[in-house]
Formats: sequence, C-alpha cells, structure tokens
Amino acid sequence: MKLAMIGLGKMGGNMVRRLRRGGIEVVGYNRSPEIVQTLHSEEGLIPASSLADAVVKLDGIRVIWLMLPSGEPTEEAIKELIPLLSDGDIIVDGGNSNYHDSVRRGALLEDQHIGFMDAGTSGGVWGLDNGYCLMVGGTDHVAQVLKPVLQVLAPAADRGWAHVGPVGAGHFSKMIHNGIEYGMMQAFAEGFALLKGKEEFAIDVAQVAELWRHSSVVRSWLLDLTAEGLLEDQTLTKVAPYVADSGEGRWTVIEAVDQGVAAPVLSLALQMRFSSQDSEGYSHRLLSMMRNAFGGHAMKNTGDKQ
Repeated sequence: MKLAMIGLGKMGGNMVRRLRRGGIEVVGYNRSPEIVQTLHSEEGLIPASSLADAVVKLDGIRVIWLMLPSGEPTEEAIKELIPLLSDGDIIVDGGNSNYHDSVRRGALLEDQHIGFMDAGTSGGVWGLDNGYCLMVGGTDHVAQVLKPVLQVLAPAADRGWAHVGPVGAGHFSKMIHNGIEYGMMQAFAEGFALLKGKEEFAIDVAQVAELWRHSSVVRSWLLDLTAEGLLEDQTLTKVAPYVADSGEGRWTVIEAVDQGVAAPVLSLALQMRFSSQDSEGYSHRLLSMMRNAFGGHAMKNTGDKQ
C-alpha cells in the first residue's frame, strides 16, 4: 500500500511515522520543506516538492490524504488535485472540516469520478504511540481500499476505526465527538474548581484526580491528562484563563438548533469558552455595575487589590 500525505504538522507528521512503521509507503509534501527532509531521513518518507510531484510518485489507485487546516487550505488543495488525478483515484480529508463541506466536496469529486473519504481523526499528539480513533465516511469501495491504512493508524486492526456511513458521516461523527469533549472538559473544570475552592478542607486536588482514575465512574483519558497536569502544578498560576475553540463545538451547537434537539450542556460549555476569550470582560463589568445600581453592592475597581 502506498499513499501521499499532504500536510505534515503535528498530526500529519506523526501519522506518517505510524504508517511507515506499519509498512505503508508514504509520499509526503509540506509547504515547509524541513519536516519533509526530517521524515525522509528518520522514517523513509518519499519526499515531494509539490502536490503535482506527490501525485506523480504514486501508482495504481492513487490515494492523497490531506491533513490541512479546514476551510480554504483544504478547498484549494482539492481544486488543485482534481486535474492531476484520474478516474478511481481517491482523496481523503483527515482534517477537522465541516461535514457540510465534506458532503459538497464528495459530490464534486464524484462528478469527476474521483473517490472521496472524510476521516474524522481523534488522538492528538498521542496518536503516534496509542493509535488514532478514525471515523470515516465514504462508499464501501473507498473504505475497502483504505482499510489497510486505517488498520495501521488505529490502535489495532480490529478496533479504533470504523466506516460510519456515507460521505459526510465521518466529519459529522467527529463534530459530535468534539461537542461532547467540550462538555466533559467543562464538567471536570468546574468540579476541580469546587474542590480547590473549599479552602477549609485543604483538599489535594492532584490526589483526588489520581484517586478517580481507578475504578471511578468518571475515569477517562481526559481525567488521566488532568491528573498528570495537576501533579506538576495545582495552582495553574502560569496558565492564562483563555480557552480556544476549534470551531467544531460551534458546529455541534448549530446542528442541535437545526435539529431542534436540546443540548444545554454542550451549548453552555461552548459559551464558557467564549467567556474566557473576552479579554475586555465587558459583560462581567456590566453585571457588576447592575448589581451596584439595584442593590448597592460594592463594585471592585480595576485598581483594587484582589
């Protein structure tokens, strides 16, 4: 089996490493050539200098796996690839694309007789060692062609990957996955904040996090990562109170509205991320002003000591 990997960042680069160690031949292209050369020398990656060069270095059914930022970078790559490919070749989008875009791209490529797979990919920087969870959408034929690749990338050949439905289903599943992730993270954050806030008990939150990892109903990989982080630093004073959102949490909430499905936990978790991104804190300032206006509650000025 041989494929081209386009985009060799943290995820793409580690996926190349896992594929090579699993016996899959990989042609690689990245805008920054340094990582291409590193993977060539360390893992035996076949270097490519462009998308066109990557396609030329493939044979048989040519498979191009994109690990690019969602939106315009992925769109432009697909447009550039279309005239370079032939009937039966396959493009895989392993980035965090909106599933609506995947459905549209799948239809566009079908008209060109080019196969398409949308691969929702989870596992982050740990995927190299632990394997990736892969939720893929596409036809049965495309899924069968990619099966050897999916089996190598996954934790094991028989688990951690699944053909979940037609084109769009892979990225849709990953979108919902990320929405759930937002809610789980928010619950852990609030719970540990309450533990930390009960000062008279002087609870060792790192100890509790480690405790919960064993036989507790809330044990999870997220808890494992939390416990490891708290073991290093319980105060988190060096961590800025800012939490980014990748976009998939927003798409999940929009989907809930479109379907008319109540999703208050996922929605509120997203709103809490927005709240952390408000550097001006205007809404909180306004709340303080209103409390002072109707109840005479004291307002803390910006120069007051905490």
